[in-house]
Amino acid sequence: MRPWMPARKLADEDGNAPIEFLVGGVILLVPLVYLGIALAAIQGASLATEGAAREAARVYVSAATDASGRTAADRAVTVALADRRLPRRDGDLELSCEGAAPGGDCLETGTRVTATIHTEVALPFIPPIFGLDKAARVPVEATATAPVFRLGEAP
Repeated sequence: MRPWMPARKLADEDGNAPIEFLVGGVILLVPLVYLGIALAAIQGASLATEGAAREAARVYVSAATDASGRTAADRAVTVALADRRLPRRDGDLELSCEGAAPGGDCLETGTRVTATIHTEVALPFIPPIFGLDKAARVPVEATATAPVFRLGEAP
């Protein structure tokens, strides 16, 4: 048997469920949508940075000289980051080689060239008030290695 409840108490609850659903839905849905957008921006930046590092290493090892290789690698990074609208800064590309003799050429057969890219992605919808846009940046880094191999020479 159900306990007795006054009819007026039940009548006071009419119409509250849609309002509670909307308020609760907005409180939960807005941060969830923002999180999805922010994660998509970070993932896009990491994919662009990874592609830039891979292309920089490939372009460098296929160059004839160290200077032309560094220029081509720098240009490849600029194109890859600009495709995703990421800013380019000085010093965001580091090229290093392993397996070369001290003071030797990095483009000798058998060496491995490593390209490292450092960049930052700004979180979306952060206003440039009080420097918040500068503080709301996520650092992204990618590294790629490519071997130097010249046809006609032993690897």
